[in-house]
Amino acid sequence: MITVTEAIATPGALKRLADEGVSIWLDDLSRKRITSGSLAELVASGSAVGVTTNPSIFQAAIGSGEGYEEQLADLAVRGVTVDEAVRMMTTADVRAAADILHSVYTATGGRDGRVSIEVDPRLAHHTEATIAEARQLAWLVDRPNVMIKIPATEAGLPAITEVIGSGISVNVTLIFSLHRYREVMAAYLAGLEKARERGIDLSTIHSVASFFVSRVDSEIDKRLTALGTDEALALKGRAALANARLAYEAYEEVFASDRWLALAGDRANKQRPLWASTGVKDPAYKDTLYVDELVAPGTVNTMPEATLNAVADHGEITGDTVTGGYPQARADLAAVERLGIGYDEVVRQLENEGVAKFEAAWQDLLDAVAKSLKSKGVDAR
Repeated sequence: MITVTEAIATPGALKRLADEGVSIWLDDLSRKRITSGSLAELVASGSAVGVTTNPSIFQAAIGSGEGYEEQLADLAVRGVTVDEAVRMMTTADVRAAADILHSVYTATGGRDGRVSIEVDPRLAHHTEATIAEARQLAWLVDRPNVMIKIPATEAGLPAITEVIGSGISVNVTLIFSLHRYREVMAAYLAGLEKARERGIDLSTIHSVASFFVSRVDSEIDKRLTALGTDEALALKGRAALANARLAYEAYEEVFASDRWLALAGDRANKQRPLWASTGVKDPAYKDTLYVDELVAPGTVNTMPEATLNAVADHGEITGDTVTGGYPQARADLAAVERLGIGYDEVVRQLENEGVAKFEAAWQDLLDAVAKSLKSKGVDAR
């Protein structure tokens, strides 16, 4: 397999993806990726025009300690709390990445060149704390191309409205259900209306809605396998794409509404769908499945490095693979429901598990940093 770096000289699938209106963002960040020049190389080649992070990504990066030794030593001398140490390290990485991507941000008028950082996942069910944390993160990073990630929980919805209404760009994360996605878009429009009332220039506010893909197949495929019938097995690998395609249909509807058109007249930006969790988890499926089959204009696909390399090597980008598939998508989800696999129950479970996984990753990160600080003679709190 060739790498993205090797593919730079002969643009193929990645360029075709961009030509179809899909922005490629990298779902990874670490101090080493910044200092080694790896991120700058991806940006310079046009292979990635944005970066997303999450608690699991930072846990893997900072938990290893590589590249963070000097900053950890300085933080230990200062006697900071574990929470403060983690925030100082994560915001430093996001700030540096934002600087690397600033030229893309400028060239695209703020559409791309974005770096996302998530609010503390332990606040996912606390609206006011999420709002305060989002404002604090925007202040700490202090870069115009930062996006604050807010989970699409019930408590997250009013937080999205208030943070957007404050003029801060938001990446809404952990969206699994079509109903919740429509609520997210409504929260965004309400935020834009609030920002307009406050006299904020709407053209400066951007947002993406991160619709999770592979986890839907992982859960539904498990249930289909347990049923074991020919009908059930024939539906494996189809639910996630169906769900995502119907999300795009909802996006088209909302951003053609009179409510949106009134905001567009004041130079507001559409909240783009972002395909997240695009690394294929079942080895039986093609490793570029959730890229090749989710090509549509005005979308973002954030990929882990392995998926980005796979797309560069053998991705099959054949044009729009979303908008013509709405009838089949509805039929696939209906077929799953007829087998007794409840859509609402599955997506509710996935949202709860998503929040729990990020909380666990964040706690692991806190524990690793506490251990590092303690090894330097600091009894971190």
